Amino acid sequence: MITTRESLNSILNKYPKNPEYLLPVLQDIQLEFHYLSEESLKSVSEKLGLPLTRVYSVATFYNAFSLQPKGKNIIQVCLGTACHIKGSPRLLDELVLVLGIKEGETTENGLFSVEAVRCLGCCSLAPAMMINGKTYGNVKPENITTILEEYKTKNHED
Repeated sequence: MITTRESLNSILNKYPKNPEYLLPVLQDIQLEFHYLSEESLKSVSEKLGLPLTRVYSVATFYNAFSLQPKGKNIIQVCLGTACHIKGSPRLLDELVLVLGIKEGETTENGLFSVEAVRCLGCCSLAPAMMINGKTYGNVKPENITTILEEYKTKNHED
């Protein structure tokens, strides 16, 4: 079995010791572990020869990065104007109820994280949400459980 440390080293070893690779390294770590741990940021700092403050600065600047563990499935609910008017706050309320977590949190089993975003760029599909990059449009609160079941089943088979 591959350890977390081995996986991290595998990512770091793909890149030369050059500060210009900071973003791709962080992206690969985020993709693999679903967040950037303190250990991984220190390793990146050492590998690329960058001050740890610089690595943290980049990691906290971009919304794509998280310093907290995220779920295997990232649910983004659009709260932009069109979606808000069409009822997306009710979608967020339903997700919070069904998953038993607040916006910005991750389920205990690590399967789902819920985020509110300002725009998914699909206003004509309002209200919309996205799970792992797959867009769901014209969503009604009563559709949430069915949509989540698809991911519970898929992740159970993995």
